[in-house]
Amino acid sequence: MVIIGDNRKPKMNIHMKGERMYLTRHQSLDGPRWALDGQYLPVDFSLSLLLQVPASSAQALLGSLPTGPRADGPLLAPVDAIQDVWAAGVTYMRSRVAREHESATADIYERVYDAERPEIFPKAIGWRASGPEDQIRVRQDSSWDVPEPELVIVINQDLEIIGYTAGNDVSSRAIEGENPLYLPQAKVFSGSCALGPGIVLTESTAVNDVPITLDISRGGSSVFGGDSGTGQMKRTPQELAQYLGREMHFPYGALLMTGTGIVPDDDFTLQPGDVVTITVGELTLTNTVASS
Repeated sequence: MVIIGDNRKPKMNIHMKGERMYLTRHQSLDGPRWALDGQYLPVDFSLSLLLQVPASSAQALLGSLPTGPRADGPLLAPVDAIQDVWAAGVTYMRSRVAREHESATADIYERVYDAERPEIFPKAIGWRASGPEDQIRVRQDSSWDVPEPELVIVINQDLEIIGYTAGNDVSSRAIEGENPLYLPQAKVFSGSCALGPGIVLTESTAVNDVPITLDISRGGSSVFGGDSGTGQMKRTPQELAQYLGREMHFPYGALLMTGTGIVPDDDFTLQPGDVVTITVGELTLTNTVASS
């Protein structure tokens, strides 16, 4: 099997029955280029093309493509520049409690958590997403900032889940807590979205019970850690995908962050130089907080 936790050098994988395919995106002399299990795919392959075919055909299509040499270029965020990255909020009880603590209008988060309709918002366009080992940022006009480790589902144009990656929905708790209408400013800014290191291709139901862990280190020592899992979600990833596409068409597919169940204590805020390590299933994503 491919060793997915290695952010720099994904290893080749010879598939046996039941094993998962693994997609990565790399910087190469030809520009951004996708690889399958550590070997380059044709130059004209893109995730956008893959997400135009039914989920039942995706892995067969990948298996039919010729592969080239070992993919040794630096890893990029596993998303095409033109693709949407969306996010869902208050999908875990821990997230609901944290939002109630930070907000002067606490009941709004209780109502969102209990409602049929989920909170969904745009997070980034693909070209804005940070990749493995890239820097993330906190807003300079915010005093209280946290990472949010999340399972990120990859959905095709028919809203079928074809796989997942790891994500960090960097957020300003200070700005969102001041007024829920400030959510776009609390969630969307340069360096607020990190994805990677790659995409695990899997059955849709496999994303319903995926373990998630978070570790934040400062000066070489861990200052916060926590764990959760998608089995604790109020809504399933499939439900979130269906709501996202109710009145929105995604001809090139999309990525959807599914919310977090791990929130640091109220007295914690990210600082420049902090190293954030998120593990989602087999995937490990590491980023450092920029100095400005």
